[in-house]
Amino acid sequence: MIIVTTDYVPGKEVKELKGFVRGSTVQAKHIGKDIVAGLKTILGGEISEYSELMEEARHQAIERMKTDAVQKGANAVIAVRLETSAVMQNASEIIAYGTAVTVE
Repeated sequence: MIIVTTDYVPGKEVKELKGFVRGSTVQAKHIGKDIVAGLKTILGGEISEYSELMEEARHQAIERMKTDAVQKGANAVIAVRLETSAVMQNASEIIAYGTAVTVE
């Protein structure tokens, strides 16, 4: 499965549009990691506990988007975007979306 942020796949021709595809996940913070992260905000620097959580969430959202594309018969997803939003105080939704296509 080819995944690109551009509106085309370099060196390939779009043969068929399969439609909008998306994948999402909602991730909540672990209370133990939240305490450690709170301490790090006082000291400054990267909050690796949250970075790891967000990286895992992005990966899961992209995998779910790919599954949606495969179910529609696509072999690529173009114009891929990722968005994050808070759904409650300690949880965030990550959504990956794009246009499923067949390329040759």
